[in-house]
Amino acid sequence: MDKTNHKIAVVIPAYRVKEHILGVISKIPKSVYKIIIVDDHCPEKTGDFVRENSHDKRIFIIKNKQNLGVGGAVKVGYKAAINDDLDVVVKIDGDGQMNPELIPFFVEPIISGKADYTKGNRFYSIESLKQMPLRRVIGNIVLSFFSKFSSGYWNIIDPTNGYTAVSKSIINRLDTRKIHDRFFFESDMLFRLYTLNSKVIDIPMKAIYGNEKSNLKILNIMPYFIYGHLKNFLKRIVYKYYLRDFSIASLELLIGLIMTLNGVVWGMSKLFFNPSQIIEPTGTIVLNATLIIVGFQFLISFLNYDIAQVPKDSISNTLSPREDLL
Repeated sequence: MDKTNHKIAVVIPAYRVKEHILGVISKIPKSVYKIIIVDDHCPEKTGDFVRENSHDKRIFIIKNKQNLGVGGAVKVGYKAAINDDLDVVVKIDGDGQMNPELIPFFVEPIISGKADYTKGNRFYSIESLKQMPLRRVIGNIVLSFFSKFSSGYWNIIDPTNGYTAVSKSIINRLDTRKIHDRFFFESDMLFRLYTLNSKVIDIPMKAIYGNEKSNLKILNIMPYFIYGHLKNFLKRIVYKYYLRDFSIASLELLIGLIMTLNGVVWGMSKLFFNPSQIIEPTGTIVLNATLIIVGFQFLISFLNYDIAQVPKDSISNTLSPREDLL
C-alpha cells in the first residue's frame, strides 16, 4: 500500500449515542478522508441529529431500516468504505469511550505493512486498568482467555475491544456475511482473520469512562460468548489441523485427547462405580495414571505448537481473490 496516497475511513455505528457523538466527530483527525455514521435504527434518531448539527463535510450517513446490531452496522459501514475504494477502515464507537485522536496509531501499522488488522488493548498499563470498572476487568480477562483458544491469536488480549482498523484487501477477502452481527462481532472477526492467516496487533489505549450507558451486560452475555468461543475453537482446530493440513501436531492432539479421556473416564468409573469397594491392583492404578500423564503431555506439546502458529507477517498485499472459507 502506498504510504503517501492512502484514504482512511472511520465507521461509527450509532445506537443511543446522541449525547456523545458530536464530541467524538469533533476529535477525528483531519487526516481521515471520510466519516461513515451508521444509524442502526436508533430510537434517538442519531443520524438525523448529526445531519442537523454537524457541518463536517467528511460525514456520510447511512440509516438502517432495522436494527442489525453493532456487528451488522459495522459491516454496512465496511461495505460503504469499500465501495468508495478507501484503503483503511477504522471502527470506533460513538459513546465517547474511545479517543479518536489515537486513530493514526491504529492506521500506521497497516499503512506501513506491519499488520493487517489492529485493535485496542486497555490492559496494557496498570493505570488504564484502574479506570476500568472491576466487573469489566474480570469479564474481559475471562473472555480474553477463551478468545485465545478460539481465535488462535495467543499474543493479543482484550478481544471485545471495538477500537479497530483493517485494510481494504482484508475486508475484500472476508465473507462478512458469516461474521456475527451483534456483540460477538469483534471476537468472531478475530476467528475469521485467523483463517486468512492475517497479522493482528494490539494498540495500547486508555478507555474513557463517564456517564455513558453501555448496551453490553457482561453477566448476561457471558454464557453466549463462551458458547461462541467453544464453537469457533472446534471449527478452527478441525479446519487448520485436519482439513487444511495434517501434521505431527494433529496426531499429538488426537492421541492426547484419546489417552487423557480414557484415563479420566476409566479412573472415574473405578472411583464411583465400584460398589464392592475392591482395591484395584497397583498395576491398574499405575496404567491409569500413565494414560492421563502421557496424554496431558501430548496436549501440552500440541498447545505449544499452536501458540507458535500465530500469524507473524502481513498478507494485505499478497492476497488472491476471496474464497468462501468456513
